[in-house]
Amino acid sequence: MPSTQHGDLQDRKALVTGATSGIGRAIAMQLAGEGADVVVHGRDAARGDETVEAITAAGGRARFVSADLSDPADISRLAGNVGDIDVLVNNAGFAVFGATADLQVGAFDAMFASNVRAPFFLVAAFAPGMAARGTGSIINVSSMVGQIGLAGAAAYGATKGAIESMTRAWSAEFSPSGVRVNAIAPGPVYTGGAAPQRTEALGTTTLLNRAASPEEIAEVVGFLASPRASYVTGAVVAADGGRTAI
Repeated sequence: MPSTQHGDLQDRKALVTGATSGIGRAIAMQLAGEGADVVVHGRDAARGDETVEAITAAGGRARFVSADLSDPADISRLAGNVGDIDVLVNNAGFAVFGATADLQVGAFDAMFASNVRAPFFLVAAFAPGMAARGTGSIINVSSMVGQIGLAGAAAYGATKGAIESMTRAWSAEFSPSGVRVNAIAPGPVYTGGAAPQRTEALGTTTLLNRAASPEEIAEVVGFLASPRASYVTGAVVAADGGRTAI
């Protein structure tokens, strides 16, 4: 749980996708620490239960839901199961790195289904309800590779460029009704899933000369989700150690 608890999300309900490990887990812990009732999404029930237990042990509130976000029908089922929410964090996704000529069609399509199509239809499911109630916050997790050219990341970078474009379009569509839509673009992060040597090497390319912890990213998401960011919408916030500044 975060060391500084504002309580700004008390009585708010948040859904965090891909919340059983890495950045998503840290975000779930952060939002729970700020008072939110967190719906932890994932596909691994054991890891989901462990995340929920960690949140409740620290005094927070959470429950786990499983869904295959590559299946639009399962997204609809998830939305019905979860009900109305105040905060949506589109974190779930994955990357396949490699030479363009070697990337298989299946991997390309799977990345776009997970990183682009799933957030689109999650927003379609939840944002109209937020707009009808006149309040809500949506945070999309992008990446520095949506802004910079990285060899071997053409397809993955394209998915993050797409989520940033959708962030701006959704802010134009929903913010007049009180729903703030923003994205966070992390740099290299030690998540436990990515190869640590690669993450460390990428960290040396940043102005801070290091990679981030998941908790550092979660702190920014907590701000964007809360009323502390009441005048922030349509933004892509770089949390990349200054990498995209140079």
